[in-house]
Amino acid sequence: MARALIIAPSWVGDAVLAQPLFRRLHERDADTVIDAFAPAWTHALFARMPEISATLANPFAHGELALAARYRLARALAERKYTHAIVLPNSFKSALIPFFARIPRRTGYVGEARWGLLNDARPLDKQALPLMVERFAALAEPRGASLKRPLHPPRLIVNVEQRAATLAALGIADTENIAVLCPGAEYGPAKRWPPAYFADLARKFAEARYKVWLVGSANDRAVAAEIVNASGGECVNLCGRTTLAQAIDVIASATVVVANDSGLMHIAAALNKPTLALFGSSSPGFTPPMSTHARVLRLDLPCSPCFQRVCPLGHFDCMRKLTPDHVWQQIDFARITST
Repeated sequence: MARALIIAPSWVGDAVLAQPLFRRLHERDADTVIDAFAPAWTHALFARMPEISATLANPFAHGELALAARYRLARALAERKYTHAIVLPNSFKSALIPFFARIPRRTGYVGEARWGLLNDARPLDKQALPLMVERFAALAEPRGASLKRPLHPPRLIVNVEQRAATLAALGIADTENIAVLCPGAEYGPAKRWPPAYFADLARKFAEARYKVWLVGSANDRAVAAEIVNASGGECVNLCGRTTLAQAIDVIASATVVVANDSGLMHIAAALNKPTLALFGSSSPGFTPPMSTHARVLRLDLPCSPCFQRVCPLGHFDCMRKLTPDHVWQQIDFARITST
């Protein structure tokens, strides 16, 4: 039996975009057992992917080499007798575990001096594979083979009883119209729509008789509190109050989601929720939400996408000029797709 070890990305959004790769591996061999080696904060996400058999903890911090610890962990993993490893991050360190575990076939893109670590190192044709989701999925194909299209979009499983338990635990009710706003983006402030704009949008939703929930990490708690205050208390601040599993359940309850380009945006798309995705410094030509129920909103200014964490020009026009009125005009799209 084939057993594949996936060295998974650390970013939540990238982890979502890896799912079509898992689906393709199962299409090629339905009996393949797929394990994900991933940071603890992403485990709840892989638990919602039916293709994944087990998620193994990646305990190493960003930038941590820890050669001896990696070797010991890899030798323990060798007992699982993997036939194949696919390394999704491009770093040298990410390829060490499969090498130390002596997994027979170790696939990934040519990266930081990884020729000796990967014995199936592939050049990346960025023009042929412009999307991250395509680049991941192509690694499921035999060397030299073209990517099989169309890709199946990411889809996460939600258990109805578990979702109800999550809402009860958070003290929120499942009602007819729920707007989930996701004001965070871990990469940096250049990807974040202004808090005052989220507050304005929250007031518009409240006037239209929506319940408004703010979802994000503990790092978003202060910004979310600012949004609550500026909106006149029209939002419930759930930022930092949920686990990732609970955040998935909350987003699954939404009538519409408005999110920055972030992991939660990709989760909303993978739940096939009507989603308005706000892009500024990043590009939907690389990491778009993979759903026909998602609509990308961006201004396509000459200076964007810059892919910087902070606006290098200081004006932040790519987000500042994307007004709440402009976003609100797209709500009819969300209403239509939710019916």
